[in-house]
Amino acid sequence: MTGITTRLVKDLAGAGPVLTDGAWGTQLMAMGLPPGLPAERWNLTEPDRVEAVASSYVEAGSQVILTNTFQGNSLAVSDDFDRENLAEINRVGVEISKRAAAGRSRVFASMGPSGKLLATGTVDEPMLRDAFTEQAEALAADHPDAIVIETMSDLTEARIALDAAKATRLPVVVCMVFDSGRIKDRAMLGVAPATAAEELTAAGADAVGANCGAGIEAHVPICATLASATHLPIWIKANAGLPTLEEGRVVYHMTPEEFAAHVDQLVEVGADFVGGCCGTNPDFVAAMARHLAR
Repeated sequence: MTGITTRLVKDLAGAGPVLTDGAWGTQLMAMGLPPGLPAERWNLTEPDRVEAVASSYVEAGSQVILTNTFQGNSLAVSDDFDRENLAEINRVGVEISKRAAAGRSRVFASMGPSGKLLATGTVDEPMLRDAFTEQAEALAADHPDAIVIETMSDLTEARIALDAAKATRLPVVVCMVFDSGRIKDRAMLGVAPATAAEELTAAGADAVGANCGAGIEAHVPICATLASATHLPIWIKANAGLPTLEEGRVVYHMTPEEFAAHVDQLVEVGADFVGGCCGTNPDFVAAMARHLAR
């Protein structure tokens, strides 16, 4: 890596806390994305609607926005159209967010999990490596500012994705989901936050963190543990509390102000990048921006 790219995430964190964006999937559904249709396909078929979501986060105050590429790897997609157009879906996803950012926000390209588990034998490490390498190279082709590997439940898969993303010479943030175990502070396969932070730091991540999973209040102790286990910047994007199922719909009841009220605690225990995941929207980002400006 060049010195400039190596320093990017650290420099942003040093001037922080940095406000990231909120959920993409629910926002795209609000724009008309049909249930069951891969959100990433809209990069090619409905780019204006995808750009509207990205722009809404920029207008709300996000200093970093992601890309509509979360499931843009060959193992996560199931449709021939998506598989055949995967490189373009990822490249255009970055292009859309960069256009929306217009120099006002940084663009970190999103890489999510494969949706397969090594433990079940449905996928092996070379398959994961090929899939993540293909996606990382496609994302890098349109020059995002960094890559965010998010919503990982398997530390081995996270390390493989990190290796693939690092090969692009872009800064890489790696986030895992900690919502399992007796007190809901472990990844699905039992990995503790401190172990994840230590191993991902050693593997060359530029920042580590947690996203999705439990609500924002549960991320405060998780954030503190991550921060105690690494010298790297910490990235936290929590859900808007725990949802309920009402008339077949997943409903989040936490308000933007209730969510934002926890941001100060996250920053106090070590969060450098803060944003929202499932159940959040531009109103949540705007509420966080008001809190951080106090």
